[in-house]
Amino acid sequence: MAKKNANPKNVNPDKKLADLNPDRVDSTGEFMTTDQGLKINDDNNSLKAGERGATLLEDFILREKITHFDHERIPERIVHARGSAAHGFFQVYRSMEKYTKAGFLQDPSVKTPVFVRFSTVAGSRGSTDLARDVRGFAVKFYTEEGNYDLVGNNMPVFFIQDAIKFPDLIHAVKPEPDHEMPQAASAHDTFWDFISLTPESMHMIMWAMSDRAIPRSYRMMEGFGVHTFRFINAKGKSHFVKFHWKPLLGMHAVVWDEAQKISGKDPDFHRRDLYEAIAAGAFPEWEFGVQIVAEEDEHKFPFDLLDPTKIIPEEIVPVMRIGKMTLNRNPDNFFAETEQVAFHPGHLVPGIDFTNDPLLQGRLFSYTDTQLSRLGSPNFHEIPINRSVNTVHNNQRDGHMRQQINVGKASYHPNTTGGGCPFQAKMAEGGFTSHEERIDAKKVRGRSKSFMDFFSQATLFFNSQSEPEQDHIVDALRFELGKLETPAIRERMVGLLAKVSTQLAQRVADGLGIKVSKPQEPLNHNFGADANPKNFQHSPVPQGIEKSPALSMANTRKDTISTRQIAILAADGVDGVSLNKMKAALEAEGAQAKVIAPHGGVIKNAKGADVKVDMTFLTAASVLFDAVFIPGGERSAATLINEPDAIHFINEGYKHCKAIAADAQGLDVLKASFVKIKSDGVITGEKALEKAFIKAIAQHRFWTREKVPA
Repeated sequence: MAKKNANPKNVNPDKKLADLNPDRVDSTGEFMTTDQGLKINDDNNSLKAGERGATLLEDFILREKITHFDHERIPERIVHARGSAAHGFFQVYRSMEKYTKAGFLQDPSVKTPVFVRFSTVAGSRGSTDLARDVRGFAVKFYTEEGNYDLVGNNMPVFFIQDAIKFPDLIHAVKPEPDHEMPQAASAHDTFWDFISLTPESMHMIMWAMSDRAIPRSYRMMEGFGVHTFRFINAKGKSHFVKFHWKPLLGMHAVVWDEAQKISGKDPDFHRRDLYEAIAAGAFPEWEFGVQIVAEEDEHKFPFDLLDPTKIIPEEIVPVMRIGKMTLNRNPDNFFAETEQVAFHPGHLVPGIDFTNDPLLQGRLFSYTDTQLSRLGSPNFHEIPINRSVNTVHNNQRDGHMRQQINVGKASYHPNTTGGGCPFQAKMAEGGFTSHEERIDAKKVRGRSKSFMDFFSQATLFFNSQSEPEQDHIVDALRFELGKLETPAIRERMVGLLAKVSTQLAQRVADGLGIKVSKPQEPLNHNFGADANPKNFQHSPVPQGIEKSPALSMANTRKDTISTRQIAILAADGVDGVSLNKMKAALEAEGAQAKVIAPHGGVIKNAKGADVKVDMTFLTAASVLFDAVFIPGGERSAATLINEPDAIHFINEGYKHCKAIAADAQGLDVLKASFVKIKSDGVITGEKALEKAFIKAIAQHRFWTREKVPA
């Protein structure tokens, strides 16, 4: 007889146990809601005072979504978790009083202390430095008027136009939640599914798939404020401004194959590079540049100044270089400084103000909320690295980890018990006042039509790249999309690429073995359930220029080898004169030359003298160096020819298009490798070998080799 009540709930015993969990939610076929169960009509636009107006504090949907996102991880940063930082100073070249009353931009004799944190975006604290990713470039100025944070990236645009989409973007690019893979990588279905349904991302995708996403060094990449801000002068006149950091070493990158190998050989490559350069006295420097647009010229461009997915081409509005930043001191304690530093785009000084950029508006809420979660207290400003050089005076009190001891009984304003202190500061006394901007608009969840051109600047960027840079973008897209498991996502992406460049789309499609499909029209759910498809820009908008040379890294500075790492391959019997002459010439130009040998300790030169070995073939790799030199010496050359790691070292350096030089019998070692002796960047038989090699290293790479099979 069957046991009574064996299945009291009449549940099918074959149904999976997971389906019986009342907390398990399947959203298939369901409407989106808030955490309170309210159905959401528009999950793509924050509530604004007009389509181009400021984001409103009453937007409870935006605040709920971002608050939850900000508190998803503790204590590691959700984004920009892996970082490196340094102390330094900033000096303005000349007074900028015509445009701004910001005190630190007035006196060229004043050195303003700074703390700069560089970072990757997608990976965790333990991920590699060399992931293909955006790099954070955040600068904290400790000014006499308070702390000013310029929180930017090494790319001047972003994936999304409205902050309400930021949690979606990061959820998509983070490891897939069902199996927590892949780490610090974007080559997976969830990221490209989001991108393929978010065409506003296409400009940023061009940047992210370019060599800008795999920099050679933090010291060799640009920085940008991303958003359009305002300069306000003493008379209250406003100008729009875009911020730039220009590295004095030039912009340089590694190649993707090299980046992947560096991740295995030295995942701390960028962190080590920054730390060692500063420790050696080779202080990184950037010039601070601004693009300034008069208020009355706001609408004269074929793009919207408030759109964070757009740039102002430098050929249309030149970058005015107004000062220089030098990093000259490493942190004393990584956790206390680099890990606990708290940036916020809302940390302003008089003379700098916001615009209604909807991505920036959301960040103004998000950053404080994030710090409360990560650092555990509203008193995070009292941590030494975050402390203002001014003494703080206000009526904020108590809270977890409070350190400031406030004297007196008044903790409110206005008061008489404290003599009315602290006082409010008039504008003439340095008090901050927001720019008076007229607002007369309806409350809407929407987006301005001027934001709806998603492809014109993506096309401008791709067309502005040199041929090798375009090749690298094609290869990057083939790699990323080739990793996808869902064919439909791959096909949608190629369709979007066709709107950027038919040549680009065809080359990517050929590599993937698929056809270029007709580009899909933007779906309503990209911009809200009631979005009007007529608002979308379907044809390219002329940008005023066909190409922008400033967008190509091929046009960067190539006249210095300062701080470059040069490998000298040697063994017992090396020609000491050849080695020492080249080493001295390289170091005189600021490069670091290291001897790589089959064993550690010392080797003997041809005359029996000791030569200090810096690294062995076991601990070194070509990907950690910028160039390779093989000095003369018969015994040394014979040993290297029979050393597989030495031949691999040379072949790999050649494959990655680096400068290679050989002297006397060192040429025999090259002949034993795959190196084509007459290739660009291969220096042999020169009377002034050192001079020719130094000139070749300064060129960074010789991309013509990529067209010739090794």
